[in-house]
Amino acid sequence: MRAARLPRRACLLAAALLLAALLPSCSRQQRYQATWFDVFDSVIRVTAYCDSDEEWQQQSEALHADLLRYHQLFDIYNHYDGVTNLADVNDAAGGAPVAVDDALLDLLALGKTMYAETGGRCNIAAGAVLSLWHDARETETLPGDAALQAAAGHCGIDGLVLDEAAGTVQLTDPELRIDAGSIAKGWAIEAAAQAAEARGLDSALIDAGSNIRAIGAHADGSPWVAGVTAPWDEDGSTLIEVELADGQSLVTSADTQRHFEVDGVHYAHLIDLETLYPARYFRQVSVLCNDSGVGDALSTGLYCMPLDEGLALVDSLDGVEAVWYGADGETVTRTDGFPQ
Repeated sequence: MRAARLPRRACLLAAALLLAALLPSCSRQQRYQATWFDVFDSVIRVTAYCDSDEEWQQQSEALHADLLRYHQLFDIYNHYDGVTNLADVNDAAGGAPVAVDDALLDLLALGKTMYAETGGRCNIAAGAVLSLWHDARETETLPGDAALQAAAGHCGIDGLVLDEAAGTVQLTDPELRIDAGSIAKGWAIEAAAQAAEARGLDSALIDAGSNIRAIGAHADGSPWVAGVTAPWDEDGSTLIEVELADGQSLVTSADTQRHFEVDGVHYAHLIDLETLYPARYFRQVSVLCNDSGVGDALSTGLYCMPLDEGLALVDSLDGVEAVWYGADGETVTRTDGFPQ
């Protein structure tokens, strides 16, 4: 039997419908943006593509709620009703184990792992020393050497005891204090991004300034791009543009963040725990990797160690690249895989 032929108009309509079905769904997505100022003392900007206003509203609200929750959990300065956070853990130092949220337990476990990875250059148990430098930034008065040396005796990572089965944290040294600022924002951005992906968000860029994390690509398939700013350029010019693959993060530690001056001397917030003073190896270090929390810890650790040690560390890690900006204000060193 001879097959019946469709009218030409019907053929054209069928072809159009088939073409529409074959086109990527992201081609119909709209671009959305949000900016938040209430988490991790940072300006956080999110750019995303969604199918509808309703989807964007749901995704952005959930993403912000996740980040706000982590902000409260990892806060060492404030307490919150119904939340057992790092401030509570620090207050219980020297006492019984404290039951904590799984997210806080995971954060602290990463901290212990990255302490070992960086040879102690990134140490979340160094709060006793870091608090002296926090106060110094507030008062613009340098901490005394005797106080620094005394505090350094209470920064042992072994005093941080995690019981994952029981879901508890214990600080065995009454004067040990946790300060997870070297990893907290990166961990939170990574966890929030993964949760957003699980909810169906497949195209977004989370930009927290020093931590940038990509989800998928632009709606047209082009990669998200993050800029690395030269720390010695007052106009903030972009020195390197980095194309981020799905799931990649670019994390930066620099002496331009939370610094202060005394008698004309610049003091950064990143402390070299061997000298107990701000590290002076570099002006800035940026790390490209597949986990924003790991990148956060690595950027801190690399900033606080000599270049040869940093190059050896990055070379030992899979999927990690880095760029260092020298303290001389001129020298730039990249690993082989970091974009030129």
